[in-house]
Amino acid sequence: MSAEQQRAAHAGIRRRVLQSVCTFAALTAFPALARANLVDILPGIKPSVVAVGTYQRTRSPAFQFRGTGFVVGDGRMIATNAHVLPEAIASENMEMLVIVVPGKDQQGTVRQVSRVASERSRDLAVLRLEGGEALPALKLAARERVQEGQEIAFTGFPIGAVLGMTPVTHRGIVSAITPIGIPQGNSRDLNPALIRRLANDVFRVYQLDATAYPGNSGSPVFDPKTGEVIGVINMVFVKSTKESVLSDPSGISYAIPVEYLHRLLGNAP
Repeated sequence: MSAEQQRAAHAGIRRRVLQSVCTFAALTAFPALARANLVDILPGIKPSVVAVGTYQRTRSPAFQFRGTGFVVGDGRMIATNAHVLPEAIASENMEMLVIVVPGKDQQGTVRQVSRVASERSRDLAVLRLEGGEALPALKLAARERVQEGQEIAFTGFPIGAVLGMTPVTHRGIVSAITPIGIPQGNSRDLNPALIRRLANDVFRVYQLDATAYPGNSGSPVFDPKTGEVIGVINMVFVKSTKESVLSDPSGISYAIPVEYLHRLLGNAP
């Protein structure tokens, strides 16, 4: 091998070693970078996350927590799960549908809302603030951009009636994008709701490698790098379909893709 060829070979080895070192450094730094992004993003997320429930001054407690919601659109629209909302409001007893905007204390500020749109088949609902100032809104991501393995985070009120009105954040990944209706191996495992969904209304949901709790229903699932909402946590509707044959529900968390919220907002009056 000539001297020139030896120099070229050595230069190639040095380039490959340098590339390996840079790749290793990037991979080991990625978790720290994701955490740093989340630290920067959260102050802009938490003011938009609210507790959803009913309020009646004469009962104790006056506020009954039902789930989480988050502000979208013009700052007067609240997105949540349809199952979070009560079937009826006892307005004759001065009961109201409300949100609680967390404050520095555990009480927060109670704001009255009204229902403007809902879609039971996707378990999504939109509320509107009645009077007062608008709230900071979260940005919804573009549709069909989510990939399996990507980092996510969500903020809400896990077991809110017990732990109080303090927004809590969890992080993980999208572990799968999966149909909400899964054909069962035995016809005895099918139920009427699953049959209807398999026949007419199959759609995909996000399976998350992160733990959501009762009270997290309606929480925004967002990209920790940008803060854009990519889905809505669902703890009842999806599990009732995907895990209908289990006597004890799994600890898997699910989310409804944001594309369905885009559609619902587009149809809201």
